[in-house]
Amino acid sequence: MSDHYQNPPLSGLKVIEFGQVAAGPFTGMLLGDLGADVVKIERPDGGDAMRLWPPLLENEEGENFSGNFASLNRNKRSVMIDLYNSADLEKLKCMIAEADVFIENYRPGILRKFDLDYESVKKMNSKLVYCSISGFGQNGPYSNKGAFDVTIQAMSGLMSVTGEEHGPAVKAGIPVGDFVTALYGAYCIMVGLSNVARSKEGTYIDCSMLGSLLGISALQTSEYYGTGNSPKALGSAHPRNAPYQGYASKDRHFVIAAGNDKLWKSVCQIVDKCELANDERFSSQVLRAKNQKELSAILQPIFLTATAEEWLEKFDHAGVPCAPINDFEEILKDSHVTSMNIIKETKLPNGTTTKDIGFPIKMSNFNFEIFRNAPKLGEHNDEVFEEWLGIKNFNLYRRGNIDHNR
Repeated sequence: MSDHYQNPPLSGLKVIEFGQVAAGPFTGMLLGDLGADVVKIERPDGGDAMRLWPPLLENEEGENFSGNFASLNRNKRSVMIDLYNSADLEKLKCMIAEADVFIENYRPGILRKFDLDYESVKKMNSKLVYCSISGFGQNGPYSNKGAFDVTIQAMSGLMSVTGEEHGPAVKAGIPVGDFVTALYGAYCIMVGLSNVARSKEGTYIDCSMLGSLLGISALQTSEYYGTGNSPKALGSAHPRNAPYQGYASKDRHFVIAAGNDKLWKSVCQIVDKCELANDERFSSQVLRAKNQKELSAILQPIFLTATAEEWLEKFDHAGVPCAPINDFEEILKDSHVTSMNIIKETKLPNGTTTKDIGFPIKMSNFNFEIFRNAPKLGEHNDEVFEEWLGIKNFNLYRRGNIDHNR
């Protein structure tokens, strides 16, 4: 660990992550990236299911390791726990007694069978911040319903406004249900820790994917409550701004966002249609949004006369927000992304290397680094038990010897 990482923001924070695939692991990684000691609890029968997800990077001996898994599990340690083994379960409870944070994304009710629900564990650790991540929350008619990102995108209404008008509903290409929920989870965990610092009392966090997606749909829900009408899909267009969408050029698609009257006048000058600025159909932002189909029908043929690069250069020069529609190869090789210094090389347990996006937010007095590469399954069993519980041989130790108040 380099010198600048000796005292990261969350140094000393002990986190148990008891989840798999995306939402739970991303929550844990957000805390780990800021210096928390995150211990990932995994089943002996293969661990986190994402360990099997491609791309699988293979070393010279034919040993594979998942790049997807590595992208969500850096800066963690892995411990294998079999909940059906009484000794393993005892170890986990001992760890919970020492933890500051517990993250889980099991279906509601599952952990209660092992006395690992919040009501049970708070008896052994009253200061614990316990975050449950689930599809629909811990209560209500859907609480026991299974959930994956695509089903929550569908249920939440997000898919109804994604895609082209009159076309089929389309899910977002990125699993926003998982990752937005993880961001809400990490945010609320920090609020819970602040409460512990003030009151010495722990917090239970019921973090649902459905609630999280509704939370970021404020513009759509307010439109419904204000008008009584459900918002509709508009492709890349915007319900309250125009021109604010994607267009085809001579060689590829690009986007412009003329979000106010000044920018709109600049667009008119660039396309050599200054008369449009005074056209009664387009004279205000509200009218341009209302008549955006007519506006697009005028602009689109003009944009086909030149390349995207030529148009983007003109819009950039005039200060009109614009962008090419990149694929991931293009953006990851972009000079600006390179200058951000957020692409980090990661060494995998099988000796291969890959690259990931590191913690992307800059903060003074903190420089992100990958101080723990993604772990092998159960790689840190002995190390964690010794560091967290002060034991080298668990068989000689029992939970009753722990001072829960220290």
